[in-house]
Amino acid sequence: MLLVAACAREVIIGKNWRNLRVIGIIVLMLAGNIAFHAEAHVRGHAEYGTRVGIAAIVLLLALIGGRIIPSFTRNWLVRENAGRLPEPFSYFDGAAIAVSAVALALWIAQPSGWLSAATLLVAAVLNVVRLARWAGDRTTRDRLVLILHVGYGFVPLGFLLAGLGALDMIVASAAIHAWMVGAAGTLTLAVMTRASLGHTGNALAASPATQTIYLAVVIAALAPGFSGQQSLQLAVDNARLMLPYLAFAGPTAVMMALLNAQGRFALAAFSPLLFNVALISVIGILIFGQPDAVNTIL
Repeated sequence: MLLVAACAREVIIGKNWRNLRVIGIIVLMLAGNIAFHAEAHVRGHAEYGTRVGIAAIVLLLALIGGRIIPSFTRNWLVRENAGRLPEPFSYFDGAAIAVSAVALALWIAQPSGWLSAATLLVAAVLNVVRLARWAGDRTTRDRLVLILHVGYGFVPLGFLLAGLGALDMIVASAAIHAWMVGAAGTLTLAVMTRASLGHTGNALAASPATQTIYLAVVIAALAPGFSGQQSLQLAVDNARLMLPYLAFAGPTAVMMALLNAQGRFALAAFSPLLFNVALISVIGILIFGQPDAVNTIL
């Protein structure tokens, strides 16, 4: 109640009426919290209250994410990578949020059944299209911006998994994991690290340590079995080891295409063989010749 009152006071004083929607979502969180305790007291478990709270968080991510992600992306693209820019907020975004709200309401009331499944899957498609309109594919050079798009990608993934769960095709907890660990966890870390850099006067650039944090939460979201285990750290280290390959694979593919266009096929056809021979040779040396080198590289 105090949080609702504090937020409402700021909205009223600033006359920023569009943020009343945010107040409404916070009220929904409050309702979910009350329902959780009442339901747990009466029934011994709190299914509806839990889903209300989760739905409120997903709606908040859809609303706030739809504001800050295109804004930060536009600012970076204008400065660093001129070209296609994110689409401004439009009726499509409003429709996507409205359909998402309806889908979540059905999921709260009845998490299984064809009606809930159909609405959840439609919401997944709309949020995928919405994410694609934000030009995230052009932000790969800035991890602080890219991670925002990756985090929001878990929102439509959660709708997809919830829709499949409503059809009893997968476990229902998969959607909750995607929304809470994937979307909420990743976007929270993304905004926290960006705000920490900006508010302390540091350059808005993700350090290797920050990128490691991003990798850890994304891997935990995609592979929950790794969480809290040594395999999670190994997966993060392996991802860091393999990511530089992308910096060479892209230009190599372009150069091979240029060679093919000029009728020079021999080198383009032979280069994958060289890559595989070199890769197998290095792996063999590390494993059989210098096993300690593996830990050194990681």
